[in-house]
Amino acid sequence: APLSALGCYRIGEDGRLYLTTKSEHYHTPLGHAFPGYALLERARALGIPNATHNNTRGFITRRLEEELIRTANGLPRGDAAALGGVLSREDDLYTLNRVLNLETGSLAAEAALKLLLSRFYRMQPDMPEPKYHGRKPVLLVMGNDDGGLQANYHGTTMLTQMMRGMWPEAQAALAAAKMWKVVPIRPNRLDDLDRAFAAYDSGECKIAGFFHEIIMMNYGGRRLTPEFLQYAHALCQKNDVPTVVDEIQSCMWAPQLYLFREYGLKPSCVAIGKGFPGGEYPASRLLFSAALDVMPQFGALVTNGQEELASLAYLVTMEWAQANAAVTAALGQRFEREVRALAADFPRLVAGVDGWRHMTTIRFAALEQAVAFAATLTQRGLDISAQTYKADCPPAVLTKLPLIAGRAAIDFVTGAMRQALREIAAQGQGTP
Repeated sequence: APLSALGCYRIGEDGRLYLTTKSEHYHTPLGHAFPGYALLERARALGIPNATHNNTRGFITRRLEEELIRTANGLPRGDAAALGGVLSREDDLYTLNRVLNLETGSLAAEAALKLLLSRFYRMQPDMPEPKYHGRKPVLLVMGNDDGGLQANYHGTTMLTQMMRGMWPEAQAALAAAKMWKVVPIRPNRLDDLDRAFAAYDSGECKIAGFFHEIIMMNYGGRRLTPEFLQYAHALCQKNDVPTVVDEIQSCMWAPQLYLFREYGLKPSCVAIGKGFPGGEYPASRLLFSAALDVMPQFGALVTNGQEELASLAYLVTMEWAQANAAVTAALGQRFEREVRALAADFPRLVAGVDGWRHMTTIRFAALEQAVAFAATLTQRGLDISAQTYKADCPPAVLTKLPLIAGRAAIDFVTGAMRQALREIAAQGQGTP
């Protein structure tokens, strides 16, 4: 077909028109063929090369790095003195003032893990002895409601897979050799945090870091509360523990670009990607503290991480998102409010609503209800799916509306959801 996708819509394999209700699996906040990305073609026509490397990155990438640090610290535009002050901080573990340019969220999370482990192990033989050399690093990660590891997701590299319970024999061998330990924290459980710090931040052990998402899109869209995360970050700061906020899912959908700023957090590392380049390029970034800036030249490097056009895609998306922040925040609130209202009308079907604004998710009482709900909406042209691949995760239907979705699109989605719930209830799977 000459036209496959435009704005919030795409043509599916079956030739039917679909609304991108999950933003093409979370990475197209501005939809398809957004006019602003025409700047990428203009840059290419001007002769700006995309193929670059660490020591040849150009003005656009350097400009992006400054803009990422400015926005991550909430600094006003044009305040060079404030930006210079942030960039000059060398020893503050909780000031974001360095940028590592990568390609995927997996690599960004892996790079953060390397920085945390570098406080325990030398990356190269000629490096000085790390601060916590000789102590056993313990990583805190988000776990399931029953205390298992499977709820968190920080990519597909081997070490981060171990953090979510994969490679169990290798994990056990590392723990037995006292090389590291991974400890799950149940969502929003302050008592788990207290127990972990009491047990693992003294003696031969030292908590190496706290890894977390804010919206756990791989665990039913579970939202970690501000109270929980503020408490966790305060504990970490008190005990010299780096914090890693994995914002691969939530970045760009927050009015301040990063959801951690809405929560009032000051992390040591922030992984971003997906939404920032708007689906135009694979491009992730790790924002981190200069106090962790110890990696050698090839410690975390990808050939295409400095692509100028990918950096330009970031800047275009960021410009639009900042200019429209008030509108998108109101629309996201409207969507969440409407979903919560319709869920309240079907208590025997809907077990709860989670997530946040455009990333609102619906939990169902039974797996077959979630599957039927998603299938009904797909037939109506909504690209949507049920999360059913984790046995210990309540069946949930996930959404992530594009930021460009207006009021009419939101009302269409919630109207289709209400009608689908009515039909399922009429079939005897639950009554309103």
